[in-house]
Amino acid sequence: MSLVNLTINGKHVSAPSGTSILDAAKLINIKIHNLCHLHMNEIDKLDTCASCRVCMVETERGLVPACGTVIKEGMKVQTNSAKALNARRTIVELLLSDHPQDCFVCEKNGDCELQTIAADLGVRKIRYQGSKSFAGKDTSTKSLVKDHSKCILCRRCETVCNDIQTVGALSGVNRGFNTLVSTFFNSDMVETECTFCGQCISVCPTGALTEVDNVPKLWDVLNKKERL
Repeated sequence: MSLVNLTINGKHVSAPSGTSILDAAKLINIKIHNLCHLHMNEIDKLDTCASCRVCMVETERGLVPACGTVIKEGMKVQTNSAKALNARRTIVELLLSDHPQDCFVCEKNGDCELQTIAADLGVRKIRYQGSKSFAGKDTSTKSLVKDHSKCILCRRCETVCNDIQTVGALSGVNRGFNTLVSTFFNSDMVETECTFCGQCISVCPTGALTEVDNVPKLWDVLNKKERL
């Protein structure tokens, strides 16, 4: 396979033809934030979803998503230019503007990728205010909880469910502000072909998909005077 030569932040890098900017940057230890990308090279699948736009970088063409842009000979990429950083901050602020502000009590607090990226980019306030999308919470199963209000439409769960697990229980539905990653006819999860493997939970960057927490019930049982 032929190699492509380019520079990222002034550093020279050679990578195989067909490599994304995101993967080329990893070769020289340059981190580019992203929320939608799944690394699936080991199973010969290329994830080019590029839905979150958090990985925007600057090239001669302007701003492009690093995960969905293939490198070209002589390309010059800047990951930390003012234009790229401002674009990333704006995108993260827009995501947060339509996100519940309950980080301290969220199950993913401290392990939320959106929270981490916002901190890394120095997002300290949300300048954008407006209507919020709300589609409720699915608690129909005994193993997982799907909270649409915390979904950032990264499509990771859809990718892992359809392309890796080949179950096909999740898909994008509706359009525009009403877009959801949901089930066929927006049915409850318990009514779908979902096998409850938990892989969607493992790749979710926020608290949109979590395991059912039975710890409170366990404490109630342990604290009862009469035990079985």
